[in-house]
Amino acid sequence: MRRVVIAAAVALALGGCMRPPKPLQGQFPPLTVADAQARPMDGTRVRWGGEIVRTTPDDDETCFEIVSQPLDGRAEPGDQDTTFGRFIACTPGFYDPAIWAEHRDMTVVGTIDGYTDGNVGGRGYRFPKVRADAVYLWPKPLPQRTVVYDPYPYWGPWGYWGPYWGPYWGGGVWMRGGHHHH
Repeated sequence: MRRVVIAAAVALALGGCMRPPKPLQGQFPPLTVADAQARPMDGTRVRWGGEIVRTTPDDDETCFEIVSQPLDGRAEPGDQDTTFGRFIACTPGFYDPAIWAEHRDMTVVGTIDGYTDGNVGGRGYRFPKVRADAVYLWPKPLPQRTVVYDPYPYWGPWGYWGPYWGPYWGGGVWMRGGHHHH
């Protein structure tokens, strides 16, 4: 049974063939957030992603503050310990911060549109801003399951008959010599 499950999971992973989801497909320059902080690149199309720090719905758009991370072949943010800096992505419409929540991974496709000044941890920070025409929220990672090994799967350490003071012996108090005193 377990083998089937594993095979299915592998087939699923391979079957995806590492293509990004439809809205994220396309060719993009290998620019990072750090590149865009270094010099203006307004109008450049980028595909950036990472971990959501803050989701701020406004009247007619929602802006996300994102800690950028390298994207894998599916355009999914990967390495939690690598970042190219933070950026702000804004897209028309309302996105609920309860769903587009802190620590969730998202990827955006859009056009660099100047900067927003803000701060990170009390220090001034210059966020490249992306006008996003595609935003993609990645499914939550499944909680890591812990497999507990039970060395006594059925009968406990005493084997089939249970502990010797158990029901097999009539339930009485077991005394040395095995005699019951009434």
